[in-house]
Amino acid sequence: MKVLVVEDDPVTHRLLQATLQGWGYETVSAYTAREAEEVLLSGRARLAVCDWMLPDMTGPEVCRRVRRAEGGRFAYFIILSARDRKEDVVEGLRAGADDYVVKPFDRQELEVRVRAGQRIIELQQELLDAQHRLQRMATHDGLTGLWNHQAILETLEREFARHVRQSTPLSVIMADLDHFKHVNDTWGHPAGDAVLAAAARTILNCVRPYDSVGRYGGEEFLVLLVGCNGDLAQEVADRTREAIASCPVQTGAGAIGVTISAGTASTADLPEADAQLLVRHADEALYKAKQAGRNRIVRSIT
Repeated sequence: MKVLVVEDDPVTHRLLQATLQGWGYETVSAYTAREAEEVLLSGRARLAVCDWMLPDMTGPEVCRRVRRAEGGRFAYFIILSARDRKEDVVEGLRAGADDYVVKPFDRQELEVRVRAGQRIIELQQELLDAQHRLQRMATHDGLTGLWNHQAILETLEREFARHVRQSTPLSVIMADLDHFKHVNDTWGHPAGDAVLAAAARTILNCVRPYDSVGRYGGEEFLVLLVGCNGDLAQEVADRTREAIASCPVQTGAGAIGVTISAGTASTADLPEADAQLLVRHADEALYKAKQAGRNRIVRSIT
């Protein structure tokens, strides 16, 4: 772990560095409050041992500034000062410091307090990682890694609101793997899962980074194309269809060829449609593509 040493006195600074490095920490140096603020807010260190008296402002002042601006990235702040009055300790802690060590510091006391700060930072990171995993589980499909049904519809609502606000086109593609039940029945569900995951990767590779792809349900995928009119949506859908058809999926049961059918709908072609109606039009166009023989794209036009 990196520890930021904020001390303008060269002798004390070197002593702190050597002490912390002897305990196995990597140190980052700052000699002013401004330098310390930049290091902490950039995330280069998350634990700071900071002197009270600095050339440009006090340690408690820099602590206040970091606390106001850290934006969720927690930094553990230890104030180091020759001031040992209770009022000074209270002032430092009220400024947002997590601990307070009196100069000249006792090595064992400082080590215990630094180790405690490290444990708190590690615990907070574990909690943030767990929160991130839970959030991803709530919004993403476990098999394909795409947005799940609820998340892709919520994204559609946001993109549709932006379409209305900015008067830019929005298109959707509803795609479905052809004869997917046959894949499961013939090669088994593990092979079917591999086909679904491969199709998801291919679709993602065929759209732009700021487009959105979700697993709508079963073997159906919903693609949101921001700023695309009906012609461009048709091109993207057909490019995706060709990419999937031209590359059999390698599975434990062997290579499996797969195709998709898709329906497209665009606000440029359906100016009266709302978000839900846009999806319904794409779904109806998909149904027509299936009826017409599969492995094809049908465009919904008023």
